[in-house]
Amino acid sequence: MTIVEEAASDIEEADALTIGRRIRQLRTARGMTLDELASAVERAPSQLSMIENGKREPKLTLLRTIAKALGVTIDALLEAEPLDERATLEITLERAMKGQTFQSLGIAPFRIGKSVPDDVLRTMVALQNEIERLNDERSATPEEARRANVELRHLMRRQDNYFAELEEHASRILAAVEHPGGPLTQRTASEIAAHLGFSLHYVSDLPQSTRSVADIRNGRLYLSNTIPGRGDSRTPVLQALASRILGHAEPRSYAEFLRQRVETNYLVGALMVPEKHAASFLQDAKSRRAISIEDLRDAYSVSYETAAHRFTNLATRHLGIPVHFLKVHESGTITKAYENDDVNFPADRFGSIEGQMCCRKWTSREVFDISDKFNPYYQYTDTGNGTYWCTARVESSSDGAHSVSVGVRFDDTKWFIGRETTNRGVSRHSVDVCCRRPPEQLESQWRDQAWPNVRTPRTLLATLPTGAFPGVDTTDLYEFLEAHAPR
Repeated sequence: MTIVEEAASDIEEADALTIGRRIRQLRTARGMTLDELASAVERAPSQLSMIENGKREPKLTLLRTIAKALGVTIDALLEAEPLDERATLEITLERAMKGQTFQSLGIAPFRIGKSVPDDVLRTMVALQNEIERLNDERSATPEEARRANVELRHLMRRQDNYFAELEEHASRILAAVEHPGGPLTQRTASEIAAHLGFSLHYVSDLPQSTRSVADIRNGRLYLSNTIPGRGDSRTPVLQALASRILGHAEPRSYAEFLRQRVETNYLVGALMVPEKHAASFLQDAKSRRAISIEDLRDAYSVSYETAAHRFTNLATRHLGIPVHFLKVHESGTITKAYENDDVNFPADRFGSIEGQMCCRKWTSREVFDISDKFNPYYQYTDTGNGTYWCTARVESSSDGAHSVSVGVRFDDTKWFIGRETTNRGVSRHSVDVCCRRPPEQLESQWRDQAWPNVRTPRTLLATLPTGAFPGVDTTDLYEFLEAHAPR
């Protein structure tokens, strides 16, 4: 419903603004001036003008006097008399000026005089409606977010999680800085920044809502000074530069926001684990039947998750091996998923895997109970759709522990280190209740005696923030840039 329609539906409400417009409409229809009506009701013209403009709510006795002077009943002022288009437009715009949209745009309320043409009022109301429509469109509901996730995963599956254009971007950048292949050094990361026209600056007052800030005008890239010595200092640099390399603009929908995030992470992985060199590395490992995510991680000095992601990018294209990938929170919730090997993961009615509970019998859950955190965990899992082999590790993050696992169909296990494992599980999560129902004895004992207070992961209910830079406090951002800009 548009604002005009909402206003029309509210006509019957006896608010001061609507009553005032009805009085003005009746007065002008009878050819009376403001002074003449004011004289007839024995009130000052300024007082009557305040009533007509909705600035003052008249008492019932004064309304009766005004109705008598206009030759109508009091009901005509309260609800019976329909408003003309001009009055409806004025009411709509006056209410809009008091609303959140006008305030967020910094537009101060103004008096709508007689000289303001009807076309101008229509245009302003239409602009208000369009701004609110765009804001609604930009704020993705959890349902919209899940749909966008499903569509993106289908795209990734169709392309075997391989994006040639992103690989080409990475190849051009690496060639420009004359990277010989192999692990990307911290120095090479800074050379990429210099190639793109940025110098690196580590500061202690980076805005809380940002990971980095690029000053495009002065070619300066600001990063937190807590990064060196803690974690991989290359990643935040490359993540900050990726959007510049890819020419990303402000996302217009949650789907575009999600796609940009995936492209950024993909490009960072392609820079840190270059395709040509890594493909040869993996092909050699396959020829020796010794593929290992740990070896890929160590060869390129990246995190296990980055190595696992990169393996899914290259495995089907260069090795002919379909794969699946899972990232599962310690609570059991699936936070990331990818598959092109026909594995059946639990999904909601939209087909979304993210946010679902991972089967307790799956490698991604079993690994949390393994005391050996140094060595990778391997497991065969029999499912209603065949047997799969997975390798998994647990990594810590600010949101708690996560398991990261990569798996393949039984027939492809022969290419991997860890195929000799005796660990086995049986999961029917995708085809029946499996572990989604507790043991009957436990359920009968506790079903009516337990009431947990659910801790819902905030990411499952989050919407895409609006603004020029989604989720960023732009005041903090601009104040930071102003403070650090070279003088």
